[in-house]
Amino acid sequence: MDTRCIRNFCIIAHIDHGKSTLADRLLELTGTVDPRQMTAQFLDQMDLERERGITIKGKAVRMLYRHPSGQDYQLNLIDTPGHVDFSYEVSRALAACEGAILVVDASQGIQAQTIANAYLAIANDLVLIPVVNKIDLPTAEPQRVAQELVQTFGFRPEEVLFVSGKEGTGVPRLLEAIVQRIPPPRGNPDGPLRALIFDSRYDPYKGVVVVVRIVDGAVRTGDRLLLMSTGVQGEALEVGILRPQPVPTGHLHAGEVGYIATGLKQVRECRVGDTITLANSPARQPLPGYQHLKPMVFASLYPAEGESYENLRSALERLQLNDASLQFEPENTPALGAGFRCGFLGLLHMEIVQERLEREYGVNIVITAPSVAYQVRLRNGKEMRVESPADLPPAGEIQEIREPWVEITVITPARFVGAVMELVRERRGVFRKMDYLSPATGQGLSDNPAYDARVLLEYELPLAELLADFYDRLKSSSQGYAYLDYSFLGYRAGPLVRLDILLNNKPVEALSFIVHRDKAYEQGRALVERLRHLIPRQLFEVAVQAAIGSRVIARETIRPLRKDVLAKCYGGDVTRKRKLLEKQAEGKKRLKRIGQVEVPQEAFLALLRREPKG
Repeated sequence: MDTRCIRNFCIIAHIDHGKSTLADRLLELTGTVDPRQMTAQFLDQMDLERERGITIKGKAVRMLYRHPSGQDYQLNLIDTPGHVDFSYEVSRALAACEGAILVVDASQGIQAQTIANAYLAIANDLVLIPVVNKIDLPTAEPQRVAQELVQTFGFRPEEVLFVSGKEGTGVPRLLEAIVQRIPPPRGNPDGPLRALIFDSRYDPYKGVVVVVRIVDGAVRTGDRLLLMSTGVQGEALEVGILRPQPVPTGHLHAGEVGYIATGLKQVRECRVGDTITLANSPARQPLPGYQHLKPMVFASLYPAEGESYENLRSALERLQLNDASLQFEPENTPALGAGFRCGFLGLLHMEIVQERLEREYGVNIVITAPSVAYQVRLRNGKEMRVESPADLPPAGEIQEIREPWVEITVITPARFVGAVMELVRERRGVFRKMDYLSPATGQGLSDNPAYDARVLLEYELPLAELLADFYDRLKSSSQGYAYLDYSFLGYRAGPLVRLDILLNNKPVEALSFIVHRDKAYEQGRALVERLRHLIPRQLFEVAVQAAIGSRVIARETIRPLRKDVLAKCYGGDVTRKRKLLEKQAEGKKRLKRIGQVEVPQEAFLALLRREPKG
C-alpha cells in the first residue's frame, strides 16, 4: 500500500480511562475481528491483565479502514499501558508512531499519568488527538474535562472529540480524525532496510519473534538479516502482520508495522531498540532506538526449591525478552542460597514480574522486600553504586551517601489536600507547587468528593520513602480519589546510615539495610521485636540487637530453653541439686560463648517477604 495511506498511532491515557474498550470499538468498526470472537478488552489477552483490569503489555494490530470518500487506509494501532511502572512500554510505542489518541475519562478528568504520557508524546513530536471518553456515564462532565484539556495542553476547543468507548458513540468521527490529522509515515521505501524493534517474544519453533516498525526499505521471507548493535545474523523465517493474531504475508514495506521470526535461539542476541537491516546490503546508520531506563526498585528472587535455580534463570531470560525493562544478575547469600538480584521500574512492575514467572513459566519463587540503589563517594575520591546494603563500605571510608529522589505529582479532590500534604511531609517530602485544575462543581448537591475542585500537588521525595506503603497510605487518606505519578530527579546526599542486625554480637548481612538516621531507631526497634518472635529459642540466651556501626540502638533478648535437670532427683541432699544446677549454668555459659545461632529460612522469608498490596 502507498505510504500516504498508512497511519501509525497509539492510545495513551491514565490507568482505567477506557483505552482497551475504545480499542475494541475501533476493531469492530473496521471489521478486524470476527464479531463471534469479540470479547471485552480484546487486546488484553494475558490472564493477569484481565484479572487486574489493566494493560501490562503494548499490543500492535493492523486495521483496514475505508474512508467515507472511498479511499482505503491502513491503520496500525498500538495499545499502551496506563500505569506509571510501564511507561517504558509507552515510550517504545510512541517511537513507532506519528500520532497518539489522548484519552481522558469524562467523570475523572485529567490525572497524573495523563499529563506524563502527553508530555512524553509531545517530546516524541507526535500529533495528539484529544478524546473525552465515557460520556455515557451519569457522573460524566464532558465540557468541564474538555476545558481542562484546553487549559492544560493548549488544545483548541474544536479539536476535542467526545466519545463513548462502551456504546461506540463518536467513534466513527474519531476514525475520520485519525486519517485527517495524523501524518503518513516518513521514510525511504527504496533505501536499505532499517526496521526498529519495539517488542519481542520467544517461540520454541521460530526462535525470537520481533515486532518491528519498518522505517526504510522492505523485508521479505528468506532475507538474510543483520542486527546492527550486536552484529548477529539471522534469517527471516516468517514475515507478517498482526490482526491481532499473526498473519504471514511474506513481506513488509516502509511505514508498515508487523513481525519477523528471526530463528535466533539465544534471547540475548536480540534486543528491543535494535535496528534490523539486510546482511547483503546493510544500512550505514542504525535508528536512534530507545533511552535505556535504569531500574528504580531492587529485590532478590530465590527459587522456593533449590533445584529450580536453572529453571528460574531460563524463565528470567525469556521474560526479559518480552519485558526489556527487567534486569537481573546472580547473587548468593548464606541465608537463602542462590538467586538473582533484579531491578524493576516500580512496585507494580515487581509484582507483575513475580506473578508472570509463577504463572507463565511455572517457577515457584520467593521475593525479598524492595530496596533502592545508592551512590557512595569514598574519602579517596572514588564513587561506587551500591544496590545491596551488604556491599556498603565501612563507615570510616565513606564521605557521603546519595539516595535517589523522585518528583511526584498527586492529583486529589480539594478536601483531602491537608491529609495528603501531611503524609508527604512525614516521608521527608519537599513542596514545589500547588495548582487548581478545575473549579468545584455541584456544591450543596452531594457529599461525593468527585465534585470537589481538583488540586495538583508537586513534591520532591526520596524514592525509598515511596516504596514503604506510600501508595496505600495515599489511597487511604484520600478515600481512593488521589492519583500518583512520579519521575526520577537524581541523587542527593543525606544523613544515611547502614542499620545492622546482630545475633549474639555477630552481624547478619542479609538483614542489613540503609536508612535515614532520624528513622533508624524506629525501624531498628520494630525489626528486633519481630525477630524475637521469629527465631526459635536456643539452649542459651540470644541477644538480638540493631546497631549503627559500633553503637547499639535497640535490643531484645530471646530467653533460653530450660531443661529440668532436677527431674531425676528423688529427695537426697540439697548439695546434689546445687551441683547439677551449677553444672547446667556452666554449660549455658560455654554454649553462649561458642554456640551458633542458626536463623531458619522460614524466619528470613517471614521477615523479608512482602505481600502484594492492591
